[in-house]
Amino acid sequence: MTGLEPSAEELDAPHVRAFLPMIYVAWADGELTAQELLMIREQLAGMPWLDRRARETLRRLVDPDAPPSAELLARVLRTVRLAAKNLDDERRLHLGRLGVALSKGDPNVEDALAVVMDALSIDAAEAGQALLGGHPAPQTAAPTPSFDPEALRAELEPRAREVRARARAFLENHENRIERDQSKEDAREAVKRVVQRLAEEGFGALAYPGVTTDATDLEEFMTVFEMLGFGDLSVLVKYGVQFGLFGGSIFFLGTQAQRDRWLPQIASGELLGCFAMTELGHGSDVMGLRTTATYDRESDRIVLHTPDEGARKEWIGGAAAHAQMATVFAQLEVGGEEHGVHAVLVPLRDDDGRPRPGVRLGDCGHKLGLNGVDNGRIWLDTVSVPRDHLLGRFAAITDAGRYESPIPSPNRRFFTMLGTLVAGRICVGSGGVSAAKVGVTIATRYAFHRRQFGAPGEPEMRLIDYPAHQRRLMPALAQSYAAAFAIEHVRRSYLTAEDEDTKRSVEALAAGVKAFTTDHATYALQQCRECCGGQGYLSANRIGPLKSDTDVFTTFEGDNTVLLQLTAKALLTDFRKQLSDDRVFGVLRYVGEKLARAARETNPVTKRLGSTEHLRDRDTLRGLFEFREKTLVEAGARRIQRRIKRGMAPHQAFTAIQVHLIDMARAHIERVVFDAFVAATERAEEPERGALDRLLVLWALWRLESDLGWFMENGVAEPSRAGGIRREVQSLCDEVALSAQAYVDAFGIPEASLAAPIAFGGAAGV
Repeated sequence: MTGLEPSAEELDAPHVRAFLPMIYVAWADGELTAQELLMIREQLAGMPWLDRRARETLRRLVDPDAPPSAELLARVLRTVRLAAKNLDDERRLHLGRLGVALSKGDPNVEDALAVVMDALSIDAAEAGQALLGGHPAPQTAAPTPSFDPEALRAELEPRAREVRARARAFLENHENRIERDQSKEDAREAVKRVVQRLAEEGFGALAYPGVTTDATDLEEFMTVFEMLGFGDLSVLVKYGVQFGLFGGSIFFLGTQAQRDRWLPQIASGELLGCFAMTELGHGSDVMGLRTTATYDRESDRIVLHTPDEGARKEWIGGAAAHAQMATVFAQLEVGGEEHGVHAVLVPLRDDDGRPRPGVRLGDCGHKLGLNGVDNGRIWLDTVSVPRDHLLGRFAAITDAGRYESPIPSPNRRFFTMLGTLVAGRICVGSGGVSAAKVGVTIATRYAFHRRQFGAPGEPEMRLIDYPAHQRRLMPALAQSYAAAFAIEHVRRSYLTAEDEDTKRSVEALAAGVKAFTTDHATYALQQCRECCGGQGYLSANRIGPLKSDTDVFTTFEGDNTVLLQLTAKALLTDFRKQLSDDRVFGVLRYVGEKLARAARETNPVTKRLGSTEHLRDRDTLRGLFEFREKTLVEAGARRIQRRIKRGMAPHQAFTAIQVHLIDMARAHIERVVFDAFVAATERAEEPERGALDRLLVLWALWRLESDLGWFMENGVAEPSRAGGIRREVQSLCDEVALSAQAYVDAFGIPEASLAAPIAFGGAAGV
């Protein structure tokens, strides 16, 4: 019946639904004979009360020349189970009475079904038991939450609400959805169409405030990126590459004339581009890029060249199929003098989509995820471009052929250029959080209706009622809130930073928060996959594809391990002048010991009679996060100083304690996240404040529990008392689980974006 199979809407018509249980049982029992099919058709013809559309749908379901496919039978069964799930046993387990119920009580149905089933020798009671049998679980109503999910959403989304509403409407539109299981090529074209639709609706223009929009900053663009994380992540990444990276490079690094020339075409989707920084031999080490950009005085042009295979541009989103132009990062040479890495605009394809002379393009091929993004490779063989294609905000070549820059220091100029990547890192982090929210929502909804096991003779238990299930899923829910508030904090810090010192501080903060949020996405989605069992493994239920698509988030826009080292370096900045002065460590030791004493005195873990009140005290929790952070910073500074005194170069000393520095950076970021979570909680009014406070304390104790070994090693937690934290985490998991559905409803994920049968009470493939 391929190509003519009834749609979901046709199957769900009441008169069609009435016959679906009987039709499913008949076909599932074996091939119907021609005589049986003829009899069914005659019976349908003799039912004048059937409307024309229902009769035609039923005739197609019993067409002897086109028996239903296995997929269609699965859809029929799914439709029946969803429609029957709230019926009592008397109606569920008898095909005749079930048909009447599914037809919404039409009295004609029962007699008609009886005639057909008698002719097919189907026992209505026996078939009903086989179809929907088993001990039915009672319908357990979720307790009414103490808070309003809509009010809680307002705390998660304090700003840019109008553009959020527009983005939600875009996601709800089924024309903007990407079908699953397409070929790589078809997926890329579908993603391109959706991104161009985003441009048509003005979402691309939001990336260039003051040029293509009247907005004063990037808040609306960054908000749209976050919202697109609820949908297809290939669209998210393609949107980010086109408007954020490619267009953003011109916006941040270009002159006003360059902005005015190219950004309107980019914002409208007329000019598609890519961001060619990463090379095969150099990814995180941008300063070591090998592509060259040599100014030729005679032709007054810049010649770009790939000197060897290791210098080819690699993993460039847009390069394989669609990009017409690239922002190429290369080592600039003017008049025989090298000036370091600069950005140059290089046309890649002509109007017919063919590579331009000297440009060779390759396809990275099928990937673990994000196959709607056309990642490719770029080789440049002495490709020349006009002099004004050098992005000139921080550097230019004059008419006389001389290099000029308002920033005299090459290192400072380089890091100023790289500072333009901060917004991208924040966006990637927000996209990871959005994807994690989708996974947590699907798994949480599933946990409330999926049942298994139970006491003999008793109904099976819901997954959400199992303490072990709560222990796996509720921390992921709490950390999704923590990550969302962290992203909001770093986004506001970025948008309001004015002086250079603050901007450098935000760069380190954004690096650490990007690592935290994308690591969270990886962790949370894995927990959600396992919590949904085999259903979580089905692509139709979205968690698997989300896992695959977000896996790369931990290594693009900055590898998380490298970014945490950037954060660690910033933390040690205050010690640079003091590394050779032993006196500072006497002060630091005193401060550290004082903090440790304060933690021991206020932390109930070390008390004989620790209480829930003490464990849930914000000041106690904050003190523990702060103590761990400061202790690790002091130890890091001390270790580097010792190595430098022994004659080790600073870079070698830093590398030697790399693992410690990463732990130090993580401790710092978790303290920052805690503070952001507290600030968000304090902004809320009751009862939402109480709802957030439960999540805050659960998250904080869960993170501290994960590092109990360190606290014991440093004399803060006594081993005999550490069990108090574990018991409190379990208690909080149980409390949060009671309102978990309301907590995930507050994420405001469009139903069309969830798009997972198990999120709506169904089971894909069943």
